[in-house]
Amino acid sequence: MSAATLQDVLALPADVPGVSAYVLGLRAELRGGAMRRLASEALGDLSIELLQGADSIWLVVRRDGGRGGVALRAAYTPDGGFDARLITPMPGEVLRLEADSVIGRHVVAVRVTQADLHRLQLQAWLTPRAPLLVPFHPRDLYVLDGRDDPLGAEGRVEAAQRGVNGGLLYLRFDAPSFGSLLYLQNLTELNDYFAATQTVPDAAVGGEWPELGYLPPTPPQSGTPPTHPLPAGEEVRLSDAILVFRDHAYDDELEMARQFLQMLGTAYQALPLPRTDYRDWLWRAERTLRDLETAPQATVRHYGHRYVMPYPGGEYPDVMVQLSVLAAVHDHGRWAGAPLPLEDELRRGLPRFYDAELGTIRRYLPNVGDDKDADAVDSWYLYHPMLNLARLALDGDALARDLLLKSVDYGIRAAHHFRYVWPIMYDVRDFSVKTRARNDDRFGQTDVGGLYAYVMLQCYALTGEQRFLDEARAAIDAAVGMRFNLEYQANLTAWGAAACMRLWRITDDGRYLAQSYVYLASFFHNCELWESDVGHARHYRTFLGATCLHDAPYMAIYECFDSFVAFEAYLADSGPDLEPAARMLISEYCKYALDRAWFYYPDVLPAEVIAGPPHQSGVIVPKLSFPLEDLYGDGQPAGQVGQEIYGCGAAMVFASRSQHVVEGAPFRLFCNLFVRAIERTGDRALTLQLDGGETCHADLALVRVKRRTLPKAVLTTAGGDQLRPVATSKDRVDYRVPASGRLILTWSE
Repeated sequence: MSAATLQDVLALPADVPGVSAYVLGLRAELRGGAMRRLASEALGDLSIELLQGADSIWLVVRRDGGRGGVALRAAYTPDGGFDARLITPMPGEVLRLEADSVIGRHVVAVRVTQADLHRLQLQAWLTPRAPLLVPFHPRDLYVLDGRDDPLGAEGRVEAAQRGVNGGLLYLRFDAPSFGSLLYLQNLTELNDYFAATQTVPDAAVGGEWPELGYLPPTPPQSGTPPTHPLPAGEEVRLSDAILVFRDHAYDDELEMARQFLQMLGTAYQALPLPRTDYRDWLWRAERTLRDLETAPQATVRHYGHRYVMPYPGGEYPDVMVQLSVLAAVHDHGRWAGAPLPLEDELRRGLPRFYDAELGTIRRYLPNVGDDKDADAVDSWYLYHPMLNLARLALDGDALARDLLLKSVDYGIRAAHHFRYVWPIMYDVRDFSVKTRARNDDRFGQTDVGGLYAYVMLQCYALTGEQRFLDEARAAIDAAVGMRFNLEYQANLTAWGAAACMRLWRITDDGRYLAQSYVYLASFFHNCELWESDVGHARHYRTFLGATCLHDAPYMAIYECFDSFVAFEAYLADSGPDLEPAARMLISEYCKYALDRAWFYYPDVLPAEVIAGPPHQSGVIVPKLSFPLEDLYGDGQPAGQVGQEIYGCGAAMVFASRSQHVVEGAPFRLFCNLFVRAIERTGDRALTLQLDGGETCHADLALVRVKRRTLPKAVLTTAGGDQLRPVATSKDRVDYRVPASGRLILTWSE
């Protein structure tokens, strides 16, 4: 290379921001043509080159016409010197490479699909020559302009990994016109690396433009750094990166959210999905009801009425807890065919929460202890009890209707006072703000407007009053522009999506269907899109679990099952116009919730996994069938917050949605997806309609009723294909079935 050419290669723009040596090195190699070309492939109008550089193997993806690209680091050795060679690809791969270096042998595999959105998957393994310490490893994704210059590409990262949630990155180019990109690191496949190095992938996917992607976690460095090497001679996966490309990028919140869901759905289809197991939620619900009725730690009496405690031996009875449990008990009684005595007992105590002077239900009973600020209310705590009052009222509960309609005008005054932008906490007497913003000092409870809108729509259904519909529209409209900052608390975001869907159904205004995707995009951005084996997490399941808050380190059972109920409402109001990726992701979330939530119960976990005292709230009584509040993707001890009596409705909700009574049959029907329709087409024949993802599967089972014998059964698709059981016992026959479509079940005694 001549001196003039070298000078041209190294020349920098005058306004270059701070960049790392890795950006400068890649820039110089690409602009100088210094890399060795190993192979090339096409992916639609994208070209793919596999290149060997000074210290890395690269996969460079470019769009035709000089419209920019990305460079993906496939293998790295600090000292360079790869001996790289192509080898025969495995089934499903288009490229496979081996590269020997001083640190060991890398293997790189590339998979692509051109169906619908273009998807690329790069997998990389390393077999170290010696026990290998990893003090640092650079990020893997760099954006490029039309001249292969990472400093010339302009764009924005819209979403990146939060905590140990899904290792995803969503970005768009402003110039050149490359489009948008979703990057998802399949962290499930990297558990062996995390175990060997004793690291956690906390916010591992992100970065600063133009240096983005996955930063492999490494032990903290100090004067005496940890020494946890990758074992010599043992192959370990270093990366499993899935990239989904979109031709056009939009700086429009509604379209961007829809495209994010589409691209995430395409990436999801490349994941090796964890199994789901049958969970006997009916048994769990019955045991929970027994403990609610008999355990002295579960309830307390005030003013002659029974009230549910939030935690065993912790906190005071409050209206959100009372109504959450009451609504679940009501659902279970409706499923069983008759109200449970406990339902009426819990209902009778509700009026004591009503403050006639303020005209609203309060959080606490009048005799709450002095250690509580009885006038402080979280914004969402005002509206969530109204949601459950409305659910009961819509099912014919006169007391619930009366309390709701006496309280809702106060809720509207609060919304007007805060102009539909709620703080974290305020004084219920005068709306004076106690805590305005969350820890980042920017936002309050950003998704309360969605919950509020759903309550308004319930009131509209109850009364037909136009003002409630107007309030719902105003609240949803006020949330426009939040992008991926919309979520404050997972279940509130889910109810916001449900409110948008119902608004669309009522008004036929397509903006609300599109806005529902903004809520969904924010929700799935905060899901753990991997199965963690880090620390104690190997004893439970994390896949598709939503962390309870936008910045929370843990998944919580209450947010888990309340989101499940909200998504049931969302799908019930949807129709064929719903984005297929949204339908798939929601259905998959609910399917995995039925499986994953089982591990919140302390009797399921090894004792050493559960945090010892003191707990944040109350005590943990493992023999009681109440769930722990908190499970951690990073493997911390479970139950640090406490044992949620107020989350005990999960068992009743899951049982009533997954177990279907077949009148006169010797079995119940279990399905871990919502069954959209069941029709009895004969004495011993049923037709079922499932409404999940087109490419996904569901678990369906015939569960023996007590003192009966399972019959011979035949299960077929609408096309006439007979589905064979995957497992059979005297108590249950299990099937794996398509998640979408019609099924016909027949049986003989």
